[in-house]
Amino acid sequence: MSLNTSNTQSVKIVTADPGGLGLFGLAMVTFVASTQKLGWTTGLSFVVPWAIFLGAIAQLIACFNDFKHNNTFGATAFGAYGLFWLAVAASWLIKMGAFGPVLAANVDGAQLGVAFLGFLIFSVFMTIGAMETNKVLFIIFFLIDFLFIGLAADAFGFGHGWHVLAAWSELLIALFGFYGSAAATLNVHFGKPFLPVGKPFGIFK
Repeated sequence: MSLNTSNTQSVKIVTADPGGLGLFGLAMVTFVASTQKLGWTTGLSFVVPWAIFLGAIAQLIACFNDFKHNNTFGATAFGAYGLFWLAVAASWLIKMGAFGPVLAANVDGAQLGVAFLGFLIFSVFMTIGAMETNKVLFIIFFLIDFLFIGLAADAFGFGHGWHVLAAWSELLIALFGFYGSAAATLNVHFGKPFLPVGKPFGIFK
């Protein structure tokens, strides 16, 4: 007579909150990119590395670790915006001729406008989710909505004013992103709300 027994063990892998890194990546790339849109700096050659390494890779690292935290909202946000900056960097490189004259000659800005509209749709429903996270994150998403409105309208050729809207929205995203990154990092580091981020609105939860 044999007795079969089954022992099940659950292993919990503890990972740090990646929000500080993800928000820092967002803040850095929008800070650098906004200076180009505002005319404070010129060209895109030195914006591309920041788009790839901070805008894309830093946010994707945060995305993967938020999935480990079972944080669907954070993982989706960081993943989507990380991939966005990879696509934007590739688009800039195509426009600048890095992949050859044939691709550069076939650039259609309206296609970027369509992509920006798609991300506007995404950002709007993520803004609703951010309302039940904290107020700093809500402000960042609210500004991202205006960024994509400006980017889309500018890509469709609706006038320079939309470019200006996108530029200032992007700069404000950077400033609030730096604050959000500092709060996410220092609040955990000190084990208390060192920098306030504001309570959720409490409308949907």
